[in-house]
Amino acid sequence: MITYTYSEARQQLASLLDRAQRDGEVLVRRRDGRLFTIRPAQTNDSPLDVAGVRVEMELDDLLAIQREIRERPE
Repeated sequence: MITYTYSEARQQLASLLDRAQRDGEVLVRRRDGRLFTIRPAQTNDSPLDVAGVRVEMELDDLLAIQREIRERPE
C-alpha cells in the first residue's frame, strides 16, 4: 500500500483516487504524523439492478407471448 504526504495528496488528488480505486486504499500522512486512509465507498447496488423498459402492449398480448415461449420445444 502506498503512502502519500499531505502535499503530494493535494497535488495529485486525481491519481490518488484512481490508485485507491485500483488498490483498495491509500494512506495520507500529515506533517504531525497522523495517518489517514482513503478508500472507495462501498455501494449496495446490485449489478443486476437495471432500469425497466416501458412496453406499449396489452396484457393479453404479453400473456400470449409468454404461452408461446413456454410451448416451444427445447
